Amino acid sequence: MSGSSGSAVGLLSYETLVHAVAGAMGSATAMTVFFPLDTAKSRLQVDEKRKSKSTPLMLAEIAKEEGLQSLYRGWFPVISSLCCSNFVYFYTFNALKKATAAAGPGGSQPGKDLLMGVAAGVVNVLLTTPMWVVNTRLKLQGVKFRNEELHQTHYKGIYDAFCQIISNEGVGTLWNGTLPSLILVLNPAVQFMFYEAMKRRAGQGGRKISSAQIFAIGAIAKAVATTATYPLQTVQAILRFGQYRSDGEGGVLGSLSNILTLLMDRIRRNGVLGLYKGLEAKLLQTVLTAALMFVIYEKITAATFKLMRLNKKLKH
Repeated sequence: MSGSSGSAVGLLSYETLVHAVAGAMGSATAMTVFFPLDTAKSRLQVDEKRKSKSTPLMLAEIAKEEGLQSLYRGWFPVISSLCCSNFVYFYTFNALKKATAAAGPGGSQPGKDLLMGVAAGVVNVLLTTPMWVVNTRLKLQGVKFRNEELHQTHYKGIYDAFCQIISNEGVGTLWNGTLPSLILVLNPAVQFMFYEAMKRRAGQGGRKISSAQIFAIGAIAKAVATTATYPLQTVQAILRFGQYRSDGEGGVLGSLSNILTLLMDRIRRNGVLGLYKGLEAKLLQTVLTAALMFVIYEKITAATFKLMRLNKKLKH
C-alpha cells in the first residue's frame, strides 16, 4: 500500500510539476539561442548533395541563398514540440525518481537513473512523435534542396500539416521514425545517467555546484550520448521527413529492415563517415543547448523551491 501511495505522490506532486515546467522553459530558451545550428544539422542529415560540409559554411550558404530568416524556419513548431517533449520527459523522470526514493534504497543509483531515463523516454516518444514529424516537415518546407529526388511539401501551419498528413498519407505516418526514436531513448537516458552521477560527485560533502559546473556537466553528458547514437538520429530525421519509400511493408512503427537499409544505403553512398554527416552541427547545437538548458532548469527549480519554502514559513 505504501509503495502505491508513494508512486501516486511522485506522479501528482507539485515538485514533479516544477521540474517539468522548468525543463520545458529551459529547453525552449536554450533552443531559441542555438536554433540556427539545428537548421544546419537538419539540412546536412536530409540533403546529401549539399557541397557545404561544415556548419559555418552551411549557415553562410543558407543565409545567402534563402535569407537570414530561413535560419529560424520552423522555429515555432520546434519550440512547441520541444516544450511538450521536455515537459513529458522531465515530469515522468522526476515522478519515477520520487516514487523509487519513496520505495527505499535498492540497486545502484546510475543503474536506476538509466532505467528511469529509458522509461521516461518511451513515454515521451509515444506521446510526442506526431509533433516531431510535423516539426521536421515544417522546418524543411521551402528549402532549396540539392537532391532532386526530394519533393517539396506545402503546409500553412501546424494544424494544416497534421490534416494533410492524415488525409494524404494516413494516421500511421505521424509515427514515422518511432522505432529509431524508441531505440534513441538511450540518448537522454545515458545523458541523464551521466548528468546525475557527475552532479552527485560535484556536490559531495554539501558543496555548492556553480552554474559553470552545471554547464560543463550538461555539455559532457550530452556529448557522450549524442556521439554514441548519432547514426540512428540521421535515420530518424530521414523517416520523419517522409521522403523514404520502402519496397517492403514498414508498418506504423517502421520496420527494423528499413532502418538497416537506410544505414547501409548511407554507407554505400558516403562511406561510414556518411552516418555522421552533420555531427559537428549536432554536437554544437545539442551540447550547447543541453548545457544551457540544465543551467536554466537548475536555476528555475532552485528559485521556485525557495519561494515555496518561504511561502510555507509565512503561512505557519
